[in-house]
Amino acid sequence: MNASIAQASEDTGPQSGVAVSHRTRPRVVIVGGGFAGIAAARALRRTDADVVVIDRRNHHIFQPLLYQVATAVLSPADIAAPIRQLEASQRNLSVVLAEVAGVNLGDRTIEASVPGVGVRTLGFDFLIVATGMRPSYFGSDQFARHAPALKTLGDAETICARILGALECAATTDDEIERSRQMTFVLVGAGPSGVELAASLAHMVKETLRGNFRRINPSECSIVLLDASSRVLPTFDEALSEKVTRRLTSLGIKVMTGVKVENIDEKGVIAGGTPIPSATVLWTAGVAASPLPKMLGGKTDRAGRALVDPFLNIVGAPDVFVVGDAASIMQGDRPVPGVAQAAIQQGRYAGQLIADQLKGRQVRRPFHYFDKGNMAVVGKNYAILERGSLRTSGFLTWLAWAFVHILALPQLQNRLRVWGQWLWSYVTDQRSSRLIPEPPRLPGAEAKGAS
Repeated sequence: MNASIAQASEDTGPQSGVAVSHRTRPRVVIVGGGFAGIAAARALRRTDADVVVIDRRNHHIFQPLLYQVATAVLSPADIAAPIRQLEASQRNLSVVLAEVAGVNLGDRTIEASVPGVGVRTLGFDFLIVATGMRPSYFGSDQFARHAPALKTLGDAETICARILGALECAATTDDEIERSRQMTFVLVGAGPSGVELAASLAHMVKETLRGNFRRINPSECSIVLLDASSRVLPTFDEALSEKVTRRLTSLGIKVMTGVKVENIDEKGVIAGGTPIPSATVLWTAGVAASPLPKMLGGKTDRAGRALVDPFLNIVGAPDVFVVGDAASIMQGDRPVPGVAQAAIQQGRYAGQLIADQLKGRQVRRPFHYFDKGNMAVVGKNYAILERGSLRTSGFLTWLAWAFVHILALPQLQNRLRVWGQWLWSYVTDQRSSRLIPEPPRLPGAEAKGAS
């Protein structure tokens, strides 16, 4: 057991698993190493408390650029950073690679399943839940087998491999019907993720892969973007939505709105009663909260997000905070959006509130979300921005989008790598991460073929 796990697990009795207090300082446990969790941890940097960050992954993902990993623009390392590096810069912080299996608010303990160690019980004085969201198939979980979602680095690599693999199959088969199926890509969900992924995929097949195949022309691929809503980007202003639809159409993407997906299988999609043969279906539609908010025992909304008060607490537990995508909070008559900026602001607020309490400060002001605007990029040289009454689109907005995202990356090396790759891709239309990973080979297994 490494030092971090030992320190964070010091409350557990020898065999009983019952929490025993040996702490000399208050402990703040943060579950989740995403935007909200890291913002909360940093807000507690100068606090006389032990801060423990628990996550089942050892890295933080810059999710706004995840679609670029899925379409081979960037590599996974370009948009990810190890959470454990926080220990090097924050002396009161420990990182534990584990998954939370249970919460007992009465005893102020959580159960964390640590790989290779087992379940450990950790006590806390303050708890911040920042577990984010997971894909939701709206009750049709069987779709997941044939339509991967895009939430993790593994998802992005899987999608990239499927896209490239489909084109390889199309270039190999002599069956024209099968070739057409392999060259048809269907995206379910026309929110920001679906729009950005579809536009990047269109550029990939029409520009990057041009001349890479002898037997097929990748620019003849069919890309279909589906949504049950009446328009793309339904959370944006309608005028911007119409501009984006025209932009997508100009890229050769078929936009189908107001249609409901009835089935997804190995043959493709049935939407609005119409079969769409496709070998690659991608899910960019719904999301739901992780199971942890429900474990807290408070009320949740339809997506499983915890209903929190204006101070981001669950009712009846003033020292338990839920932030980011795991929380449902209203500001006036509108919900706070599930975007990165909102998560960062909520995490920072919860961390600062705890720091103030530990310093004896009782000034409590409700959380207020400062809307910096919503952006979406639609391929090369085009993005949209909406902030209050301001609505812009086009090349200058695209430059602003690129500048904002470069600065928001977690590390300097990420910024330099992404900037360099973007510059190279912009000038040459090439992408450097067009790899199809080989399946793992069992030790001792002999190769059945030769390359």
